[in-house]
Amino acid sequence: MISYLKGDPVAIIRRPPRTVLILEVQGIGYEVQIPPRWLPVPSSTQGDGEGEKCFAPTNEGTLIQVFTHQQIREDHMILYGFPTAAERDLFRQLIAVTGIGAQLAIALLNTFSLEQLVEAIISENTKVLIQTPGVGKKTAERIILELKTQLGQWRKTAAIPAPAVGGLDPTIQEDVELTLLALGYEPAEIWEAISHLHQDPRLQQNPTPEDWIKAAISWLSQS
Repeated sequence: MISYLKGDPVAIIRRPPRTVLILEVQGIGYEVQIPPRWLPVPSSTQGDGEGEKCFAPTNEGTLIQVFTHQQIREDHMILYGFPTAAERDLFRQLIAVTGIGAQLAIALLNTFSLEQLVEAIISENTKVLIQTPGVGKKTAERIILELKTQLGQWRKTAAIPAPAVGGLDPTIQEDVELTLLALGYEPAEIWEAISHLHQDPRLQQNPTPEDWIKAAISWLSQS
């Protein structure tokens, strides 16, 4: 089993719906599927249409560490890679859920940060989880059913912090999240906005959904 690789990222290949990192380690090029949001993609590309596209990563020439999960099938081997051991471990827990394959687990980790995804599962927030492409209500409920308890324990032992929402009333937070999701904002953007706006004393004094939504939209438009 390969726990991690450390090498030079020489290419990022888009093979819809997959994103593959070519990592050179001591003269050997490893193909590692990664969450698309992990490594930044520059503007220069090779390829056209809807097929394969190849990018030179912006941090080429800099060694990076990739924590890997190795999946062996009858006809080939696949390596999945993540920036931290915790994300790799969460991926392993996700693919252990009934009906959750590697691509759906990658999609979940690509939609949310580690802290956000764990919090959404523990807090049974199906409305947030279904924002992930390919995840419907029943799938979200199954993930929660099978992982809620063990992720609650794992978050403590792995010292994974909860997203800082500062004790915002859950009803208000849900209204804010659903409204912003409907407006097209990404879950990661929304949680970042809520965390930032908790520092605003005016919102703490007058915690209404409308004020939080207006403030969040204003902050997001400036970010």
